[in-house]
Amino acid sequence: MIDFEKMDGLAPGIVQDARTGEVLMLGFLNPTSYAKTLETGFVTFWSRTRQKLWMKGESSGNRLRVISASTDCDNDTLLFRVEVEGDGLVCHEGTVSCFTRPIEVGSNAQEVGNA
Repeated sequence: MIDFEKMDGLAPGIVQDARTGEVLMLGFLNPTSYAKTLETGFVTFWSRTRQKLWMKGESSGNRLRVISASTDCDNDTLLFRVEVEGDGLVCHEGTVSCFTRPIEVGSNAQEVGNA
């Protein structure tokens, strides 16, 4: 059972390419979007900005077909290993992954809060 109560009814959902292992994106699910994901086999999120269900790729064709799903040890975060349909560009900015902006770590990093 997923613990949606820790984050006021939401749980983070990490999306990972099942073939390459690359982390593609992070979204949030509520109990309804989680049930829809299990029912359809395609990752469905809860849009916090639009306050509605959102199946990733509905309009772009880059749907996220679930290959496997698991939860972390606290049952409050989901991991979906997926196969991306369409052209494979998951991010709304036109890239494969949403994680494209490097952050310097270590002696060259800026102070937290100044980045």
